[in-house]
Amino acid sequence: MGKEISINKYQLEICANSPQSALYAAQGGATRVELCQNLENGGTTPSYGQIVLARKLVDIGIHVLIRPRGGDFVYSTLEFEEMIADIQFCKESGCDGVVIGVMERNGMVDIERTKTLVEAARPMHVTFHRAFDKCVDPFASLAILMDLKIDRVLTSGLRNKAIEGVDLLKQLVDYAAGKIVIMPGASVDNTNIAEILERTGAIAIHTSAKETLLSEMTYDRVEVAGMNESIYSTSKEKVHQLVDILKKQ
Repeated sequence: MGKEISINKYQLEICANSPQSALYAAQGGATRVELCQNLENGGTTPSYGQIVLARKLVDIGIHVLIRPRGGDFVYSTLEFEEMIADIQFCKESGCDGVVIGVMERNGMVDIERTKTLVEAARPMHVTFHRAFDKCVDPFASLAILMDLKIDRVLTSGLRNKAIEGVDLLKQLVDYAAGKIVIMPGASVDNTNIAEILERTGAIAIHTSAKETLLSEMTYDRVEVAGMNESIYSTSKEKVHQLVDILKKQ
């Protein structure tokens, strides 16, 4: 299990898409990581090797994204069984928490499946991810998540960027009244992190702090498309910048 730390009362969660990114996040001073892979497609559940190696490399909290595929958050029976199996492995591997999100076709939180995932995850921490931003009614959905004893909700305030959703984020923080943590996320960086925290009253915030890495290949067979695209990685320097800002808040 990772150690519990804070930065001047704030929690800084970094979305890390590999063990290397998790290490950079920890070295940069982050509070915890949300571990995933395939960040280019919004993030999916990391592999066995990624989870084990990340747990070996970092001593801060590791919260694993449980998302079997990209796309929407309405899952088949087999996909749901996969999620439960991944949660069990995270528990066995000493992870601190999991990050879930299951919706009904009508835009409401899938209560029964969310309850099942929460029960499977305990005593680990449980975060409901940005599936929340596709809900039809944010306050009704938040009330459901509070009733299900979810620990934290990652949300942009139902906008593409958290800075655009600060008014709703503030309302959600007030509605939660400390019973559940509202964590703003989506396009958070050194230019807006302070404003988002000040305007919402949130004490936890989420960002990838990523940089783009170009392919290292010096040879490319141009007749074959793809397979040498750029990738994302957490930037230790960007994490440092965010930590420095939080220390001054």
